[in-house]
Amino acid sequence: MEYSEQVVKLGLTLFQLLSEALGLHPNHLKDMGCAESTLILGHYYPPCPEPQLTLGASSHTDAVFFTLLLQDQIGGLQVLHEDQWVDVPPIPGALVINMGDLLQLVSNNKFKSISHRVLAKHVGPKISVACFFRGQQNSTRLYCPIKELLPEGNAPIYRETTINAYLTYFYSKGLDGNSSLPHFKL
Repeated sequence: MEYSEQVVKLGLTLFQLLSEALGLHPNHLKDMGCAESTLILGHYYPPCPEPQLTLGASSHTDAVFFTLLLQDQIGGLQVLHEDQWVDVPPIPGALVINMGDLLQLVSNNKFKSISHRVLAKHVGPKISVACFFRGQQNSTRLYCPIKELLPEGNAPIYRETTINAYLTYFYSKGLDGNSSLPHFKL
């Protein structure tokens, strides 16, 4: 319980910093409802005798605003950077922050969602805890590129959507290695 309370506090601080990085009031993303709901999941990957034959989790982006990830010392997380898979080595006491699809959508591509995957390991088990900041799933609130981020004459890249509509599409297509964002482009 204490971990979840602390990670939510950290998430609220990150929303303030991200708002400021976009040149907005510190509470802008929070006031939009981006921080209204979190989902905390524990991931357990048992040791794999032939890790080269499988993945722990296939390539995907997160259908949220951002994810805070606590990984163990075993590692296996990789991010796609300039068309190359790069290891994210675990650092004791550190959290990994993955920007998600919804943050890319509302920032009109100012922030980019990160493609990532988890490799199976012959050692283990590998354990991680992810906290997804995703907004209220059953809300009718519409999310679209923030108007203050659209210079005069520049059109938004994405159409408006609800969290539920975005997640419904994300889950219906599965983790196929492709982002759900192109489906929401104008």
